[in-house]
Amino acid sequence: MEKQKYNGEHAGEDRFGRARTPGTSNGEERQEGGLRPGFPEHPPQRSIAVWGPIVAVSILALLVISGIWRHMRAHTEQERFATEASQITVNVVSAQRDGKPKDLILPGTFQAFKATTINPRSNGYVKDWKVDIGDDVKQGQLLAEIETPDLDQQVAQAKANYELAKVTAERWRDLVQKKVVSSQEYDQNEKAYEASRAAYEQLQQLQGFEQIIAPFSGKISARFIDYGTLVTAGSSSVTGTPLFNIVQSDPLRVYVFAPQENAPSIHEGLAAKILLQEFPGQEFDGMVTRTAGALDPQSRTMQVEVQVPNHEGKLYAGMYGQVKFLLIDQNAPIVVPANAFLFRTAGPQVATIGNEDRVHWQNIRVGRDFGDRIEVLDGVKENTNVVMNPTDDLTEGLQVQVKAPQKPKLDPVPPRPAPSGNSAVATK
Repeated sequence: MEKQKYNGEHAGEDRFGRARTPGTSNGEERQEGGLRPGFPEHPPQRSIAVWGPIVAVSILALLVISGIWRHMRAHTEQERFATEASQITVNVVSAQRDGKPKDLILPGTFQAFKATTINPRSNGYVKDWKVDIGDDVKQGQLLAEIETPDLDQQVAQAKANYELAKVTAERWRDLVQKKVVSSQEYDQNEKAYEASRAAYEQLQQLQGFEQIIAPFSGKISARFIDYGTLVTAGSSSVTGTPLFNIVQSDPLRVYVFAPQENAPSIHEGLAAKILLQEFPGQEFDGMVTRTAGALDPQSRTMQVEVQVPNHEGKLYAGMYGQVKFLLIDQNAPIVVPANAFLFRTAGPQVATIGNEDRVHWQNIRVGRDFGDRIEVLDGVKENTNVVMNPTDDLTEGLQVQVKAPQKPKLDPVPPRPAPSGNSAVATK
């Protein structure tokens, strides 16, 4: 009865107390109120009750796992820090050969490429001379003329003997064909004819030396004769009279003597610089053309020839200068920094790093001291890692933490300059 009363009293209102539009059904009211057909008016209480605890448990599990991971990570970091703190960190350097080019400056003597003293081949008097000191001459050029009266008479006599022997030989040739004379007599006359001809031709050759000819192109460096000077044949100033000195100074030869320790590094084709006090600030290009290939047993040095272009004629034979070589020793000794070794009770030692980064004290034999580097003659091989600034805390076999090895900084090797035609270049 109460339900019916409710429906009757409130027939014009919906369940929410709102006025119901006449002719509107309950389904339409739900649609207008924002609820779609087929969906409940209230959320399902059962779904919230099931999924809520699952989500809460999942979040709690993630928090627990995250905390455990952070704790493990912190523990690992502590162990690593403790391990690193218990090890000694060292800096190492790689032992290398001393590849730095070195300047070798040696005294040198300039000599002409060609040089000779011209002597007469026959006795006589100077008739005329055509050149003087400082003159440039060409090969085959006439330098002087000599009168040889004695030689002229000898030539005339030899010519007469030759003509007589020739006529005689021809007569004996006819007689031997007629069998009037023996073959022995004919042979004697025939050989006499050949001997007289040879003597005549020899004197003719000597007579040709009355004209003094330049043997090669060059410059007259000395003249020893004048008009009417009596000259005698010979090959030296003792047995003969010198006429001229002639030199060829382009190029010039410079001879130096290399010490034994540098001799293996000097070879043909090696570039060189020529320095002279008379030309400050200038260097003349040269090149090694020959080496003796053996050492002088007295001085323990090797003779080296350097040729220098001299197109401008600035340099002269007989000058004194210095020859500078830039040497690269392929068998250079190993060097280590000066602060990498210690003088201990066992002698000079370096701390090297072996297997498993363990320290090993190695005995060495010290060579030259370059200030910041020490030459090691024995005890350390190339590319060995050597500890920098070692201390007594580094005991034998101690495991250490090694930083990346560094190679010692060496100056770059300059390229070998190609030989040029310039006689001098400015010094940088």
